[in-house]
Amino acid sequence: MIPWLLAAGQAVLVAAVAPLLIGLMRAMRARLEGRAGGRVGQPWRDLRKQLRKEPVIPADAGAFFTAAPVVLMATSMLVAAAAPYLSTRGPLSGVADLIVVVGLLLLGAVALALAGLDTGTAFGGMGASREMTIAALVEPTLLLAVFALSTRVGSTDLGAIVAAGATRPAEVFTPASALAAAALAIATLAEAGRLPVDNPATHLELTMVHEAMVLEYAGPDLALIEWAAAMRLTILLGLLANLFIPWGVATDLHPGALAVATGVFVVKLAALGCLVAAGEVFAAKLRLFRVPELLAGSFVLSLLAVIASSVLA
Repeated sequence: MIPWLLAAGQAVLVAAVAPLLIGLMRAMRARLEGRAGGRVGQPWRDLRKQLRKEPVIPADAGAFFTAAPVVLMATSMLVAAAAPYLSTRGPLSGVADLIVVVGLLLLGAVALALAGLDTGTAFGGMGASREMTIAALVEPTLLLAVFALSTRVGSTDLGAIVAAGATRPAEVFTPASALAAAALAIATLAEAGRLPVDNPATHLELTMVHEAMVLEYAGPDLALIEWAAAMRLTILLGLLANLFIPWGVATDLHPGALAVATGVFVVKLAALGCLVAAGEVFAAKLRLFRVPELLAGSFVLSLLAVIASSVLA
């Protein structure tokens, strides 16, 4: 029973912390830019307001448009429940395989892209096209960056990789791990739609990617999409933290160890969120045609990390 409660608790924790992480990043960015900004809990208030509104469905929209918010939220919740955030042991340890997790994240992205096409609008099609171009380069990078660690462990299970990194760091982490961490960090920014790949605060036609696909959504559907987008950022930052900074993750299901792991996990998320927000203040968005060059560079870094890990094994 405890492992299943842990999985449910992880999903609830990620869902609860995700809007607060977005609020913290906005507040940090506002302070660094000399603005007052909003409160950390403002994203939760925005979600509550959207959930109370009436949904609006375009006349030309079909089943993909209706199903996309649910699919995006469901895949995010499943990854949040299965990933080794608080403990390396859980009922979904077999589901927390590297390929399965990346596949679930891609499924959510594809569902949203199909919804953008389903509306029949120019903005939706443009955003879907850009999203799939980015996803085609990001997903292989995510796979290879984590695979560089899995070659040292001998397993693609994320829980096994985190456990090995926490108990045998000298065997798992090599100089190639720095290349894998850099590649995963760039892929995280691209997958979550952050600068310099995408600017979540803009609605300009020439720059937006994620926002172009969700312009037709309103009410509870928009709330689910924004909530799931915040969860995906939290999921990726949590994986980045636990894979390369695995200390603090519980290796058993003792309540005290899980309580400590929860506090450490929240601190890691806050630190990485503030770091990303600070970087966005000094970073400019790349031109759309330069984004593939950045993502191709991250793919090369991850490939070099895999080759170096294999050679040093």
